[in-house]
Amino acid sequence: MKLPHLVAALCLAVTAGGVAAQDPNLARNLAATCANCHGTDGKAAAGAGMEALAGADKEKLLQKIREFKSGVRPATIMQQIAKGYTDAQLELIASYFAAQR
Repeated sequence: MKLPHLVAALCLAVTAGGVAAQDPNLARNLAATCANCHGTDGKAAAGAGMEALAGADKEKLLQKIREFKSGVRPATIMQQIAKGYTDAQLELIASYFAAQR
């Protein structure tokens, strides 16, 4: 790859990262994946057998999801879902659910 192309690619990558960081809906959009099992905005339906995530302690949520991601906590689906997120994305998701009431 020629130097000008490399510089252009690097500039695009940096700019794209900045746009994603400025997206005010990023945490909500990432957390939307959880709605199928844990309910919209983490408000699980009563009697559904799923843990409500809305209003939960952020650090406890992060600990649980990191345990799923590492395989320490057994699960059928959560291990695969958790592995699909970066640590920064998991932080955003946990913050989002902790802020829900």
